Amino acid sequence: MGVEITSLAARPDLHDAADRLTELWPRFMLHDPVADLYYARQQDHAAHIFLALDGHEVVGRAYSVPVAIERHPRRQGLPADGWDGIVRWAWLDQLTGRQPSHVSALEIMVAPPHRGTGLALRLLDAMKDAARSIGVSELVAPVRPSRKHEQPHTPMAEYANRTRGDGLPIDPWLRLHVRAGGSIHDVCPTSMTITGTLEQWRSWTGVAFDRSGPTVVPGALAPVHVDLRHDHAVYVEANVWVVHPL
Repeated sequence: MGVEITSLAARPDLHDAADRLTELWPRFMLHDPVADLYYARQQDHAAHIFLALDGHEVVGRAYSVPVAIERHPRRQGLPADGWDGIVRWAWLDQLTGRQPSHVSALEIMVAPPHRGTGLALRLLDAMKDAARSIGVSELVAPVRPSRKHEQPHTPMAEYANRTRGDGLPIDPWLRLHVRAGGSIHDVCPTSMTITGTLEQWRSWTGVAFDRSGPTVVPGALAPVHVDLRHDHAVYVEANVWVVHPL
């Protein structure tokens, strides 16, 4: 029968099954304090959340959210704080009833056995179709490049601008977006900020955190800044704004 794409609005009963895919993220990524503004209220954006079903098993998910970028007097283009910024803006827009001008993708996750099958592109297309249905002209995405963690010391702007011989990005996830009609717009340098005590970071990562300074953490796109004297560590992740005209 193949893999079916459905929305959370059509299948609210799949919420918990989709949530289990969260286990595929590095554990420290689950501690962004902004995240609950979106994930704790998924029902509010269920028409922009999509699930991939292989039989009765959820094997992929895609999250997006309507947001007013052009219809707010103090918002000048895409935010430098990327993912965190869009989640805050969308939350405030919903509270005030502000009409969206864009839809922003927030996440696409595909279970490992289904990667490389075209499923991620199908989920991206589903988000685009939902954005078209409410009359916006662009889907934007603060993209987390899939292989940037292999080069944590490389600045994101440098990494995002690297291309292959055919002119496409070297990063597979950026390349998928460009092939799907998106264009790289800019880097969002403070897209996600995660802080914690050293003990918290040790529990999240298994890393010793026994000296101050930049520390490489598996799965992180940049080093984590560690301060032994003040007992905390801070991770600031840059992402890449990609714009998909609709």
